[in-house]
Amino acid sequence: MMGVDGTADEGSAGTDAGSATEGHRRPTPPSERIVALDALRGFALLGILIINVRVFSMPEVVLLNPTAYGDFSGANYWSWFGGHLLAEGKFITLFTVLFGAGIALFVRNRERDGDDALRLHRRRTGWLVAIGLAHAYLLWYGDILVGYGVCALWVVSLRDRPPRSKALVGLVLVAVPSLMETAAGLVTDPSLVADTWRPAEAAIRAEIETYQGGWLAQLSHRVPTAVSRQTAGFFSTTLWRVSGSMLLGMALFETGVLTGDRSTPFYRRLAVAGGLAGLTLTLVGVWYIEAADWAAEAALLWRQFNYWGSFGTAAAYLAVVMLYAGRRPDGPVTRALAAVGRTALSNYLLQTLLATTVFYGHGLGLFGSVSRVEALWVVLAVWTVQVPLSVLWLRYFRFGPAEWGWRALTYRRLPPLRR
Repeated sequence: MMGVDGTADEGSAGTDAGSATEGHRRPTPPSERIVALDALRGFALLGILIINVRVFSMPEVVLLNPTAYGDFSGANYWSWFGGHLLAEGKFITLFTVLFGAGIALFVRNRERDGDDALRLHRRRTGWLVAIGLAHAYLLWYGDILVGYGVCALWVVSLRDRPPRSKALVGLVLVAVPSLMETAAGLVTDPSLVADTWRPAEAAIRAEIETYQGGWLAQLSHRVPTAVSRQTAGFFSTTLWRVSGSMLLGMALFETGVLTGDRSTPFYRRLAVAGGLAGLTLTLVGVWYIEAADWAAEAALLWRQFNYWGSFGTAAAYLAVVMLYAGRRPDGPVTRALAAVGRTALSNYLLQTLLATTVFYGHGLGLFGSVSRVEALWVVLAVWTVQVPLSVLWLRYFRFGPAEWGWRALTYRRLPPLRR
């Protein structure tokens, strides 16, 4: 997520009708929504699961070192390779950029209607953090909502800067964790990261047994892992990359890139240049780590190739979706992706509910027992549920269920749910 913004305010291209009094707005009519922006959000949300399923189904270390657990040959290797090349870091980057665009759009619309935009933003974001905390500690430690919410609280202070200034500050922030990790990789004794890079078999087995157990047993791993991600992980990486990506999203929204307002040749150039740069960097990273035989000495440096490559590939995806949605705004694919995007928060939480039910011990208990290829079949199954369900839901309801609750908490009034 997202971003996660799937409410009418965040996806609107037109004005909200009705009273400007807080809490009395009606949802933005579909004809006034930025359909391409909704479709791009839905595309990013679905793609995120390709990588998240690895952590839902296997020990956490597989995101850092895929050779540390599970079969890594044949079809399983190529499923990892394809996911790393086309999905890892790409969809979450796109999702974060879109969250930044959502902040800009929300504040702009609220200021236009004479509301106290910053107060509403803080309340709305505070509730998102609360939802994220519940998600992280009750369901899955890989939550992104808390980090998004905390970053959004300060990023909004730069809303009045020119787009070029936002983009420059965003790039500087994004560069910080990469520079820190590169410096660490050049001077750190490899033995200091060896246990993280390739944990002991006993530690991996303990994590598998934990998540094959019941919900209470899972807390022993979920809680400390979530705390680590929201403290050390936040200040070392999330704060910088997420804040920077949000600022880039605000700049791209304000310059028309995320609203489909740029020319067809612009998006074509962006697709080619972004795709070539992103895929090339990621491929060089794979060559680098495989040439080092996946040794701990290369652990910190190899991630930087995909770190930067993900931005190029995300830009290419953005361009391709904008081109497609511009050509077929009423086509079935565009409408299906837009429905997922309009219910992004609900769908993000639904992905967790479905995946943990399949893999954790309080459900089918398949954690640690499926291959990478088999995990991708679960991704397809979840998509098969989410896409038609989102389309069907929006035929009868104005918001996704989570979006409706989030909006009610923000405006302190129950909005109408049924059409």
